[in-house]
Amino acid sequence: MCDHQSHATHNNPYLPHPARIIRTLPQIQDHQLFQIRFEDEDMARGFAYRPGQFVMLSVIGTGEAPFSISSAPTHPGVIELCVRRIGHVTKALFALPPNALVGIRGPYGNGFPVERLQQNNLLLVAGGLGMAPLRSLLWYALDNRSKFKDVILMYGGRNPDEMLFKYELLNLIDRTDVQCLLTVDRDDSGIWKAHKGVVTMLFDHVELDPNSTYAAVCGPDVMFRFVLNELLERGFSKDRMLMSLERNMQCGVGKCGHCMIGYKYTCLDGPIFTYWDAINLQEMI
Repeated sequence: MCDHQSHATHNNPYLPHPARIIRTLPQIQDHQLFQIRFEDEDMARGFAYRPGQFVMLSVIGTGEAPFSISSAPTHPGVIELCVRRIGHVTKALFALPPNALVGIRGPYGNGFPVERLQQNNLLLVAGGLGMAPLRSLLWYALDNRSKFKDVILMYGGRNPDEMLFKYELLNLIDRTDVQCLLTVDRDDSGIWKAHKGVVTMLFDHVELDPNSTYAAVCGPDVMFRFVLNELLERGFSKDRMLMSLERNMQCGVGKCGHCMIGYKYTCLDGPIFTYWDAINLQEMI
């Protein structure tokens, strides 16, 4: 009887697994990085996911919400979620005491096709909060560095105080195994030493071979338009342009319909889409 119950629990897509918040790391204003570990050791060590996938996190007595996984699957045992305090679930999450119990179910979504990306150059272009889901792919590539050719990161923020993982990324600038280009729209402090300007101006600082490069893009809608046009002008084919999109996902398993885009479900067919998907579903962006 116990074995049957355990099997049923493991296969119930609506049942969250208990997990502990083991550490919180403040990021920019109203954002924190939550490090979470499953209570069950086998679950903690065996939780497998792809960069770009998401989980549903539940706060007991409040509700649940979807969050992209910001950590890389190359670091098992703990998953990291970068959360913005907005809405009743995230406000309740921020108010939890240390070592609080939460629920996690997933992972959901398709994630980045990492096998297809390997043995190619990898270009990551992020704007604002778009760095949260792309961080997982970045560290996956750096942890599997021999499987990729050039790895290039372009990240733009409004100002230095609004850049996610700022100090972590600044430490990448001097590394020789990644080209890390950071820019801000403005710097009132006068101490910013990296680039200034919109993220698309960073394209002038790199050499890109569109036939051997995959581009992963995530950011605000207005950024998508300019970055995708830049990639098209540089000869990128539409199937080599990958986008991480967020929608109002509630069930994670394609039942509620809240995340439908045309005939596709973001929680099942996404959140990673190619530019081919975007031009066939105009309401996607």
